[in-house]
Amino acid sequence: MITQVRKLHLFIIKSFLPPFIATFFIAIFVLFMQFLWKWVDELIGKGLEIDIILKFILYATARLVPLALPIAMLIASIMTFGKLAERNELSALKASGISLRRIMMPVFVVSVIISILSFNYSNYILPVANLKSGTLIYDIQKKKPAINIREGEFYNEIDGYSIKVSKKDFLSGMMYNVIIYDHNSEQSNDKVIISDSAQMRISNNEQYLELKLYNGSSYIEVYNKDRLKNFAHQRINFKENIIRFDLKKFGLKRSDENIYKNHYSMMNIKQLTSSIDSLERNIEKKEADYSKNYTEKFNFKLTFENDSSNKKSYTNRTNREIVDYTINKVRSLKSILKSNSDNLKYKKSIINRHKIELHRKFSLAFACIILFIIGSSLGSIIKKGGFGIPILVSIVFFILYHILNITGEKQVKEVGLDPLIGMWLANLVFTPISLILLYKATTDSSLLDFSYYKQKINNLFNIG
Repeated sequence: MITQVRKLHLFIIKSFLPPFIATFFIAIFVLFMQFLWKWVDELIGKGLEIDIILKFILYATARLVPLALPIAMLIASIMTFGKLAERNELSALKASGISLRRIMMPVFVVSVIISILSFNYSNYILPVANLKSGTLIYDIQKKKPAINIREGEFYNEIDGYSIKVSKKDFLSGMMYNVIIYDHNSEQSNDKVIISDSAQMRISNNEQYLELKLYNGSSYIEVYNKDRLKNFAHQRINFKENIIRFDLKKFGLKRSDENIYKNHYSMMNIKQLTSSIDSLERNIEKKEADYSKNYTEKFNFKLTFENDSSNKKSYTNRTNREIVDYTINKVRSLKSILKSNSDNLKYKKSIINRHKIELHRKFSLAFACIILFIIGSSLGSIIKKGGFGIPILVSIVFFILYHILNITGEKQVKEVGLDPLIGMWLANLVFTPISLILLYKATTDSSLLDFSYYKQKINNLFNIG
């Protein structure tokens, strides 16, 4: 009997793993395309080397793993149990006395293992991936575009030069009727180069970009130090002339990753907890300092000399002075209160963002278990395998989950909702749904039996 149970467990796991692996990579691809669409404008026209592009893809996909795992778990569980139900294998197993929960148990254990792996990945690997990906994206944003001189337009991306060509031959690389303004000297536009044609190439040592000019002239304005208003220009004709540009200016300059290591998305749980404690202590100290300053500086007292401290000294002028003094104090207090309030609000928002990252590591890992229960239950109920209905149902459920997740995070950032509630909102909503679906699947109840729900409502309100 034990051997048969082991064979059953191995059979269920073997049925689950292939669709899980396949849907995991499909989910990674879809999420990466969404990520790429967001940054495509920063990548186009930068002339990035192949190793930089491969690093960008590697770091970006590494960031998407914790989100792809719940998607793969949901789709694979629906496909697996839907296929078993469609081929009546679930019915045969139930008829032999094996409950659905026992059939689901081996994959449930797998989902728990994947959940633990997801958590550890988010805690140890994801911060490194975020750091490297974020730094690389920032460096790509700063990189100058690759040289792309268009016909009839001035090209100003090379420091100190403005280049215009009338016509380009894309096959030979030749450019015709070239005008170059050299802005590298103190005076503007004091050197102009005009040539019939030109061609760009990389120097032999690959350190410079060379612009080789043919049949042209250089016009240089010659300034007289004593009489600035009277100056001549110098003309130099040439058959060939070469202008060199340093290629280092067009390369990708890498930033120091240590600059960004203190960002909340680049921290593990230990670092986040320590940072949150430090920020909360800082806020408590600020609040105490603000309260002390209010008490000491804004006491609303007007001091008189001893010999003038009597009722007769309170003239209309004195009353006006007291009123003006009080109004100025209140205005000053209002301004300081607003400034201090905004400062504290900003610091608390930073703490909330730390807590968002902290809870995200747990909530996405827990989602693997919840979405497995939903997927396996739905698969048993709808009794359809393959990539048709299961994919459609999975997309609907994950979109709902993702919307709740984004809404909760947005409420934490904008409204100040408790991060614990905001980041666990989707799981809080989907946990009872998963239990209801599991109950429906184990009792072979119809998911859309409206007469059943109508009877329950009638019984609840005692309707005959």
